[in-house]
Amino acid sequence: MAAKPPAGDPVQDAPQVAAPQHAAAGLPAIGHTLKMAQQQMGVRRTAQTLLKVNQKDGFDCPGCAWPEEDKRHKAEFCENGAKAVAEEATLRRVSPDFFAAHPVADLATRSGYWLGQQGRITQPMYLAEGAERYDAVTWERAFEIIAEELKALGSPDEAVFYTSGRTSNEAAFLLQLFAREFGTNNLPDCSNMCHESSGSALVETIGIGKGSVSLEDLHRADLIIVAGQNPGTNHPRMLTALEKAKAAGAKIISVNPLPEAGLERFKNPQTPQGMIKGAALTDLFLQIRLGGDQALFRLLNRLIVETEGAVDEAFVREHTHGYEDFAAAARDADWDETLAATGLERAKIEQALAMVLASKRTIVCWAMGLTQHKHAVPTIREVVNFLLLRGNIGRPGAGVCPVRGHSNVQGDRTMGTFERPAPAFLDALDKEFGITSPRHHGFDVVRSIQALRDGEAKVFFAMGGNFVGATPDTDVTEAAMRRARLTVHVSTKLNRSHAVTGARALILPTLGRTDKDVQAGGKQFVTVEDSMGMVHASRGNLAPASPHLLSEPAIVARLARAVLGPASRTPWEEFEKDYGTIRDRISRVVPGFEDFNARVARPGGFTLPHGPRDERRFNTPTGKANFTAAPVEYPRLPEGRLLLQTLRSHDQYNTTIYGLDDRYRGIRGGRRVVLVNPDDARELGLADGAYTDLVSEWKDGVERRAPGFRVVHYPTARGCAAAYYPETNVLVPLDATADTSNTPASKSVVVRLEQSPTA
Repeated sequence: MAAKPPAGDPVQDAPQVAAPQHAAAGLPAIGHTLKMAQQQMGVRRTAQTLLKVNQKDGFDCPGCAWPEEDKRHKAEFCENGAKAVAEEATLRRVSPDFFAAHPVADLATRSGYWLGQQGRITQPMYLAEGAERYDAVTWERAFEIIAEELKALGSPDEAVFYTSGRTSNEAAFLLQLFAREFGTNNLPDCSNMCHESSGSALVETIGIGKGSVSLEDLHRADLIIVAGQNPGTNHPRMLTALEKAKAAGAKIISVNPLPEAGLERFKNPQTPQGMIKGAALTDLFLQIRLGGDQALFRLLNRLIVETEGAVDEAFVREHTHGYEDFAAAARDADWDETLAATGLERAKIEQALAMVLASKRTIVCWAMGLTQHKHAVPTIREVVNFLLLRGNIGRPGAGVCPVRGHSNVQGDRTMGTFERPAPAFLDALDKEFGITSPRHHGFDVVRSIQALRDGEAKVFFAMGGNFVGATPDTDVTEAAMRRARLTVHVSTKLNRSHAVTGARALILPTLGRTDKDVQAGGKQFVTVEDSMGMVHASRGNLAPASPHLLSEPAIVARLARAVLGPASRTPWEEFEKDYGTIRDRISRVVPGFEDFNARVARPGGFTLPHGPRDERRFNTPTGKANFTAAPVEYPRLPEGRLLLQTLRSHDQYNTTIYGLDDRYRGIRGGRRVVLVNPDDARELGLADGAYTDLVSEWKDGVERRAPGFRVVHYPTARGCAAAYYPETNVLVPLDATADTSNTPASKSVVVRLEQSPTA
């Protein structure tokens, strides 16, 4: 049996600090993986489960959305993927007895780490209005409660239906169908908080909000630029792809305020040579100042335009629009301003330019480091400009590569969980089901919180995730959630959102990716879409954690029957019995999913069409890829202040905390740390080991404070600092968002550091 969960909440504000590491994975990763897996699952279950992760006949890892090659290793998982699986396949259980012993007020005092370590929730739980504790409730009564509240609303738009990235294609399709048949487009999802900026920029410039590369493209590239991303912690299997690209002759430029061990050297745990020696990955490290990426790419674009023969004139002439206006703006790029915005040396930028000009096939990969700034959308548009100039979209070994953070976050959006759906999608949905979908736009994540705060929304339903822990402006968000009439969370495990409730609250326990799913129609499987547009099946192989669990499709189907009643002509009961019937309907509604059941039955699944990649076809209003020419923006830093980015530790996936270590950065046994450049720390009088409060400064004049952080002298870019979320989400105002995408601007927070009163 696995060890019991921690009885007390461990201290998280007294970390031990050592020097950061300069290589990722290797033997320590294997040891750490096996230790954590066995603590949660035991020896036999560990072997039974991990050998099925990301296999063609197994289940998709519930962690990141990185794709798999057709030929797969027997151990097709990374350290963080194994942790995600162990958390879900744990032998620990949260029964009604647990809730009897822990009133909601007690749960609210616990850390996210402690909550997650308690195990799988075994029964539906209900918090009645005015009650202190959750009590067990039948599924029938749970759906009656939700139906009561939804039917009592003055408008369907007073309900919000949130989707996290782990939801399957089938469940996501059913949820958006139910919401629209109910009468609302209030379908925020976790994309709103991460890659919405990518989607906004890519739809405008190339006509589709998805990356244009495959794994094979990465292996064939001459140059890969990894900007605002830490693959070693957030997408470790990407390191294998980068290693393979290097072996084939690719060069790699990493653009990041922090040096990251995985991008320095990767010790591949799947090969003997990799374990011993490893591979140096980065050829050039551009240690950029936070928010300076647009300025960097704008200057590179100017230099390309000014270099004779560097622009792919035939591609620009045949496939693009707006080049002249863009080129005029690019020629105005100023060296001095760029150096100030980026904090880089001129020689480093010139070295990068030489590598760019030597490359015939270039890929740019990015993640939250680019998407979570006020000027995130223009930044990503500038990246697209950079690739268009040399014809690097629609060419093998080249293209845009936004690296999605959560398994199936891209698939959920493809299935229609979007507050601003395309009219063509709604037309197809209405034709297939004989309904009339609302056409007005719904609420995204930030707008949903504002609606709850202002009384415009009264029911909040979440399909997975930890909404309260993931969203910005923590105090405002929690107060908003407490104003709701009803909050409902479909969950496998406990998190902060279960302790911050409306007047009434429900926890609906669901099957996980690792669980066997048997319905009236027999054993079922679900499907997911990875970061590169591959759709494949996922089949759990473990006995469910409790006989009282329902699958996500079953939960939505039963909810729809309870709310919509016999007036609905949608065959909800049929959908619950046989997920193949859901896929038949998807095939007639969502382009690219024709003959869905037959194609997904093939081992490895199938690739969705992508116009720019497949045939240099751009579905934009101009019919071509669009150059853009936005003014260059970057954060200005007042004297005595630092620019803070929020980030993950290595023992963390989104808001799920696996442990209290950040091994590669040298942090152990704690999370309340702030990483500060030693020279900045000395100027500010901050000794290594001192304790400080982080106080963010915004135009609204409201002071937001995160107290009690240990200062760690760390080789960050000058003027920049870093600290973990969700502890620092409190520092980001609800309305501090990216222009156009409305994504929280969590990567450029101006802070002052004040001596902690408890120091």
